[in-house]
Amino acid sequence: MENINHLAVFVCAVTSLVVGALWWSPLMFAKAWQRETGLSDEQLKNVNPAKTFGLSFLLAYLVSYNLAFFLAAPGTDWKWGVTAGLLAAVWAIAMYVIISLFEQRSLKLMLINTGYIAVYFAVIGFILGIWR
Repeated sequence: MENINHLAVFVCAVTSLVVGALWWSPLMFAKAWQRETGLSDEQLKNVNPAKTFGLSFLLAYLVSYNLAFFLAAPGTDWKWGVTAGLLAAVWAIAMYVIISLFEQRSLKLMLINTGYIAVYFAVIGFILGIWR
């Protein structure tokens, strides 16, 4: 654990919320995502934000620590961080797509969500790789 920058891990978890806020904003994929999920404005207003964002942050924190352990070697740099992040994203994307296929989700929804996964893992890999 001595090779892990714990502040960088925390920043990576916060980054999950920042990237997500942009990704699912009206500037990017909010309306398309909402159409593809079938969620109404009313349903989205009734979400418990403490539960949703709190659990999301906690899980992102765990994911960030997990990747940090893989990147703890002394020779890690930002290039290896991004590469490892994208390799880890392959696991997450594959599992998401498998579940989505059984749930009969649309290709559009899968692309929106898997795009976020790939971007998020690349960004946290970059942060963990450069911030040693």
